[in-house]
Amino acid sequence: MVKTVAIIGAGPSGVLLAHYLLRRGDRYKVDIYERRSDPQTIVFSSSRTFPVSLTQRGINALSNIEGLVEIVKGMSVESTGSVFHQSNGKTRFTPRRNPIFILDRTQLAIALLQKLTETYAQNRLNLYFNHQCTKLDFASKTATFQKNQTEEITINYDLLIGADGAKSIVRERFLSTELFELEQRYIPTDYKSIFLPNSVETSTKTSTDELKSGYVHAWRLEDGTGVLMVHQLDGSMSGVITFPRDNNSVVALATAAEVLQFFQQYFPEIGQIMPESAAVEFLARPVSSILTISCSHYHYKDSVLLIGDAAHAMSPSLGQGCNSAMEDAAIIDGLLNEYSDNVAGAIAKFTERRKSDAHAVVELSDNVFPSFNKKLIIEFIIRQQLAQILHRLFPKYFSPSLLELISGTAIPYSTILSAHRRWISRVKKANQKFLGSSLK
Repeated sequence: MVKTVAIIGAGPSGVLLAHYLLRRGDRYKVDIYERRSDPQTIVFSSSRTFPVSLTQRGINALSNIEGLVEIVKGMSVESTGSVFHQSNGKTRFTPRRNPIFILDRTQLAIALLQKLTETYAQNRLNLYFNHQCTKLDFASKTATFQKNQTEEITINYDLLIGADGAKSIVRERFLSTELFELEQRYIPTDYKSIFLPNSVETSTKTSTDELKSGYVHAWRLEDGTGVLMVHQLDGSMSGVITFPRDNNSVVALATAAEVLQFFQQYFPEIGQIMPESAAVEFLARPVSSILTISCSHYHYKDSVLLIGDAAHAMSPSLGQGCNSAMEDAAIIDGLLNEYSDNVAGAIAKFTERRKSDAHAVVELSDNVFPSFNKKLIIEFIIRQQLAQILHRLFPKYFSPSLLELISGTAIPYSTILSAHRRWISRVKKANQKFLGSSLK
């Protein structure tokens, strides 16, 4: 009997899961519902999206679907290391043993959608954009949507997948089910996105030497304000500036001139190549907060499952949000193999198998980097460099660095957290101490 699968959310994890389900033959019919418009048919401003970095986990998840890795790598910038820009003008380079691939999130979603629609016919796959989910009835296995903000429709499903992000409406419905526990919190730093177009004409040393393509560029001020910037394939640069929610100067910037002055003073490599138009756009963007999510379980009986940010949203500091979300899809596929497409057994096992790793990656993302303690920041850099040297010289006796374990391997997040628990606890304690004192 063909099972009807309703996937709410057309982001990378939901669409990748559709690939996995549909390649299993005629067992599944997939309908994807997305509240936004179809990104394949409307023009998206590149300054309104954000970059993602695909690490080994994400690449592994894509590699199981024929042709996806080649497509995605072809639209990405390969990054072989990180450059940390210091306040004295010097830089510190940290190489990567395994490269990561940087691309725009919207373009990633479009690539996955295009490959999906090219491969499967409408009798097995349907896409419904501009469909906002407004009501779910787990008992009757029905979902109600508002279509184009006017018409209301109700559909039936055999399996409902909540791939609808950190503010998931599917997860919200879980709150009225028995024994479901949810821990959600906003991390104490907010962010704004930065976009520098490739049309900037400059002959400065900064643009050619100090901001080379192929690297992740990072800056950090003593008050915890930080910037991450990466190149896109079209030559533009995009990234974010993060800053403490309280006692920061970013939200006080009121004019484009003040924005330019701020970056020229504190992040001169960026300030020297930021045009006034980029400063105006930066000023207009809202301040955004980051919500982290940890759940007690991800399934409801035999018919509902949470994946991606709906199940385990995290800080973007390690770039693992998209990677762990797509890894979810690969794990579900493996469990369907293991349980011979017994959906009830597979989704229950997903909670059991994924929970410790999902909780661990949220913890790691919050506490790998010491945000405010200068001594710990220096110690972290030394630890990373020493681990890389020792692993290169004596790979049988010394493991890769903490960051390499997270981004360059598929070792379970819970295993990595257990091996580095003392460091994580120290960083967490130091960050909490700083934030507590800053609020007094």
